[in-house]
Amino acid sequence: MSRLQSINPEQATGKTAQLFGAIKSAMGKVPNAYVTIGANSPEVLSQALQHNAALRKGALSAKELEAINLSVSEATGCDYCLAAHTLMAKKAGFTPEQIKALRAADYAEDSHFDALTRFARTVVTTRGTLPAADVDALRAEGFTDQQVVEIISAISAILFTNMINRVNDTVVDFPKAD
Repeated sequence: MSRLQSINPEQATGKTAQLFGAIKSAMGKVPNAYVTIGANSPEVLSQALQHNAALRKGALSAKELEAINLSVSEATGCDYCLAAHTLMAKKAGFTPEQIKALRAADYAEDSHFDALTRFARTVVTTRGTLPAADVDALRAEGFTDQQVVEIISAISAILFTNMINRVNDTVVDFPKAD
């Protein structure tokens, strides 16, 4: 049950209505997570959408972004984001078995994605300065400094929605993740 204020997207006004209209045009619906954010802070929803749009224009592929989203959402225990990003990962070309491996940050079939998900999981689950070896492991798999910065940005983007959904107990409106 949702804990934060929510609205029917069809009854939104002003900036919230504009954002919801754009989301619905792009996705066919306004996901409950976005409804929660927009109902309470259209400026923050706008920022989150812009952040994600910038990431899609960056140096990481759609598959790399979804790998980050899955490994971080698993680490934080966000059932909403796991459901949403399992669907997105399937659309990006991952199989159900690969999605489970990405979530576990144990992607043995591809060292590139394995290093990426392990790095994302480490950033989220540890404290203090990361050892240089963690960054070196990414570089050894061909990641550039630009990509390292964008990986950190992608982690922060998914952490925001993870935390919103965990605090709100957002009703999952995507097929449940296995």
